[in-house]
Amino acid sequence: MLLHRIHVDPRCREARRDLSDSYQLHSTLSRAFSPPDTKCPPGEILWRLEPERDSEGHPRVLIQSRSEPHWDAIGIRGWLGRVDPPIDLRERLKLGSLEEGARFRYRVRANPCVTRHGGKRLGLLRREDQEAWLERKGLQHGFAVPVAVPPGTGGVEQRQVDVRISQEQMLRGRQHGGNGIRVFSVLYDGLLTVTDPDRFRMALETGVGHGKALGLGLLSVVPAA
Repeated sequence: MLLHRIHVDPRCREARRDLSDSYQLHSTLSRAFSPPDTKCPPGEILWRLEPERDSEGHPRVLIQSRSEPHWDAIGIRGWLGRVDPPIDLRERLKLGSLEEGARFRYRVRANPCVTRHGGKRLGLLRREDQEAWLERKGLQHGFAVPVAVPPGTGGVEQRQVDVRISQEQMLRGRQHGGNGIRVFSVLYDGLLTVTDPDRFRMALETGVGHGKALGLGLLSVVPAA
């Protein structure tokens, strides 16, 4: 697993288009990870448009891939402002020796949702529902997030997941056939503890939740001090 951080130049017209359309940004990035005129293999990349910008004001995109990219294959002059050196995540995170109880700081932009009305996904707008969704994903993917009961409340119903939730927004995109896409998303930042190393490794490789073609699901972690 390789992690790449690229800086997109907003002075490029096509870059501005992609930054405003998550599906188009995914399509552009995919060209660097597949041969010409070939669809990018499913699961080849996970990515996230970061909220921070670099010192020159360029938006940052974090990309996790199974293979080495060929950035020239993007084929748009001026689209890339800068590319940072790649990181081998298996080596950096020591995934081969990952143990239960390991603690990490994490970030994931995700689509907290429930499925209702014959399979339709509905975004969860209340904070407590977004926290509960994250806890469920932790149980599914081999990690736990810290939970606290505020002093003086005295009730389990007042428990809160210790997580920072920000950037609630509706991501929009337009597929090549012209169909519009709208997916609710939030950005989660916090601490987690590994409870099942095998399932956690799989979550790192395959992502969390829905909407991966819109830049959701990439679970990025660094060891906690």
